[in-house]
Amino acid sequence: MKAARVSLRPPPLLLLGAAAAAALVLLPLLLTVWQATGADDPVGLLWRPLVGELLWNTVALCAVTVSCCAVLGTLCAWLVERTDLPGRNLFAVLAAVPLAIPPFITSYAWVSLSSDLQDFAGAVLVVGTAYMPLIYLPTAAALRGMDPAIEESGRVLGLSPLQCFVRLVLPQLRPALLGGMLLVALNVLVEFGAFALLRFRTFTTVLYGQYRTGLAGPDSALLACVLIGLCLLCVAGELRVRRGSVYASMTRGAARRPVRHRLGWMRWPALAFLIGLAVATLGVPLGMIGFWLFQHNSAATASVGVSWSEILAATSGSLGLALGGALTTLLLALPLGFLSVRFPGRAAATLERIAYMGQGAPGIVVALALITLALKLLTPLYQSAPLLILAYAILFLPLALVSVRAAFEQAQRKLEDAGRALGLGPFAVARRIVLPLAAPGLGAAASLVFAAVVTELTTTLLLSPIGTRTLATEVWQDTTTLAFAAAAPYAACMVLLSLCSTYVLARRFGRVAGIGL
Repeated sequence: MKAARVSLRPPPLLLLGAAAAAALVLLPLLLTVWQATGADDPVGLLWRPLVGELLWNTVALCAVTVSCCAVLGTLCAWLVERTDLPGRNLFAVLAAVPLAIPPFITSYAWVSLSSDLQDFAGAVLVVGTAYMPLIYLPTAAALRGMDPAIEESGRVLGLSPLQCFVRLVLPQLRPALLGGMLLVALNVLVEFGAFALLRFRTFTTVLYGQYRTGLAGPDSALLACVLIGLCLLCVAGELRVRRGSVYASMTRGAARRPVRHRLGWMRWPALAFLIGLAVATLGVPLGMIGFWLFQHNSAATASVGVSWSEILAATSGSLGLALGGALTTLLLALPLGFLSVRFPGRAAATLERIAYMGQGAPGIVVALALITLALKLLTPLYQSAPLLILAYAILFLPLALVSVRAAFEQAQRKLEDAGRALGLGPFAVARRIVLPLAAPGLGAAASLVFAAVVTELTTTLLLSPIGTRTLATEVWQDTTTLAFAAAAPYAACMVLLSLCSTYVLARRFGRVAGIGL
């Protein structure tokens, strides 16, 4: 249900924590803009046919991919959370696991099946299957935390299941759905690896080429500013659509099972849809990993051996960085999410918009900006794990913030007021009321960031301490030399690690929230 926003003065410590998180995101972007001011004839540089081609490719790809992901992710979430479909728990995991597979691995898998996919349609297929979980996870968490009485009231009033979804459920999903769409758009704007293998030119592929050839400078920073501008347009559009109301459940504190719609004969088309989606998002990439893993026919792969010590070292490195990145990012997202929901106003909206800009620049831009800052001002942090984790937090803060914000939206404020009236202090209210109600969203946030860090490549290559090995960097090093059999064990471990994190974090937090107070 809609609730009017009331402007309140936020506690100073909460505002300070949110401002610190936003400042961290803004720092590398400001440095990029400052570097762009040194470009000669900026108007002439931007008025080139190359920029027009890149702009068309990027915007068209972004619009089509977001639309496809929104439809697929919402339909998948509704089937899993709101129907009697057989195997719902299995499909819930299968829908989230694609985040474990780096888009460049997905890209190679599809291209290896058909070279005809090296075009616009192939780019939509690859990034669409890779980023669909960014909409599915927060939408599923919102459905899981929604008050069942909303749909029950609609059915009593004579609405059909479809009318209930369109008129009652879909408006409740707007915070999670629009936030997920924003994340998909931002990820498509800054994606590099998948488009490089597909030979599809976007701003990121051109920027990376300039950095790699040593031609980076004010001109490259100017192109990066165009990317930042596109991301700002996405953020402003999402804010305009969502402005004016919040959505909170009425009886989320009670342990109630959600409404399960009977599909009847429609369960077979629904099963076919989910199976087809699983094949597209997991079957093809995992099939290619299996092919590389068991391929021993050629001379190039016959001599490839598996060193368990190297695999364990890479897995340990990925696990440590992912846990550190997920925890740091979640801690930064908590004050921002709580501030924007409980203390709405210009300050909260501004800080939230700044936080979403973390996806507004390629990882390589953020990494190089942090390297520059470390060399000039923060020398002890150069080539250190804390600097790398800080980069993860800057890049992936929007992933956590979307689910955290949606979780706080559904935790009704009256329950907090009731806790304070019963004599609970602020920390007791947060521990016993707010966090249990927000647990599904927090679990989704943690799993999103964890999986994103495990599969992150560019920033890890540039900022990781000397000698650090991760699953993603090992896969990249082997695939760039066409040693796909050598990369297969690391890719398989990456998928398994993400599967475990998704199940343990998302499902565990969801069950805790279902217990109630």
